[in-house]
Amino acid sequence: MRTSGLERRNGVDYGLGFLELGDGEGAAQAADAALLEAALGEAVVDRRPGVRPDGSGLELAADPAAGVEAAGEEAGGEAVFGGVGAGDGVGLGVEDLEGRDRAEDLLLDDVVLDVGHTMRVPGADSARGVPEYTFNLQLTDSIKQALAAAGFSKTVRLITATAPWRGLFERAARANELRANLFIAIHHDSVPDNLIEKWEYNGETHRFSDRFRGYSIFVSDANADRKGSLAFGHLLGRELQARGMHYTPHYTLPLMGRHRHQLVDAEAGVYRYDQLIVLRNTLMPAVLLEAGSIVNRKEELEMATPERRALISAAVVAAAEEFCAARAETKPGQPPAPATALKPTRQRPATLSH
Repeated sequence: MRTSGLERRNGVDYGLGFLELGDGEGAAQAADAALLEAALGEAVVDRRPGVRPDGSGLELAADPAAGVEAAGEEAGGEAVFGGVGAGDGVGLGVEDLEGRDRAEDLLLDDVVLDVGHTMRVPGADSARGVPEYTFNLQLTDSIKQALAAAGFSKTVRLITATAPWRGLFERAARANELRANLFIAIHHDSVPDNLIEKWEYNGETHRFSDRFRGYSIFVSDANADRKGSLAFGHLLGRELQARGMHYTPHYTLPLMGRHRHQLVDAEAGVYRYDQLIVLRNTLMPAVLLEAGSIVNRKEELEMATPERRALISAAVVAAAEEFCAARAETKPGQPPAPATALKPTRQRPATLSH
């Protein structure tokens, strides 16, 4: 996440899991760096995405998967509204459409995955200096693969090189044009500046906060399908919890100041954030997922692993399946079945090991 305006966006993840980690754990730092590098494919000693330890690697922008710049609104920042016109020079890319360019070619159960941020505005840095954008991109790819394997074969990864705020309007407009059934913005959390501490890692000063950890889900009451957004948010939160994850309640705390938000679903960890452009301007059910806190030094390492990405991806797939099934069962003229009435019959999911 970043902070309001074009500052670093302050994400979230504070409520549970207060950790007691020393500031200068030199012996552990090399192992931490190796873990992050192996998981993310980049050196954490260089803040540019995709640069390896010896400097020989390609920047993420040079990778085919990374023309792929994502501007997604973040829960820790303030949304600013403005018009987008022809003179703005906005440009958008949508990947994985298998050669189709007509919205009517997409299935009714299509899912749009919005990769948070862009290469030039990459969101917050993690506790060890990895840009949020890197985490967002890799988690989105994992979710997309899992959805495709589950039969959501026309899932779209939505990307744009346009920085906020125009890029946010751009994304919502493109999702509407695609007439998708579900919109999910993928992000990772930070915290407001007043909660940030500093530590030395690999000879550099980095920002961190070990006070909070966990996921959070955001919906907008201004979304065209508010009930659908709440229903999917509820399902997603429950599926994440079924796999050993918990949500962070820090958005309800007074210390959040202007970044404080109403918890509208205390069971699943769903918050209300009406001003998020990609949620309020989309015509389909839409949520923003803060998958975890990358400024929490322990959770950052967990978020960098394929195992954690697989658990989150499985939760998204399960929630999407339940959501689509409930909508398919709803008769014309009747409201969607309440999320709490759904009773999944799948086997018990894998969970985090503690």
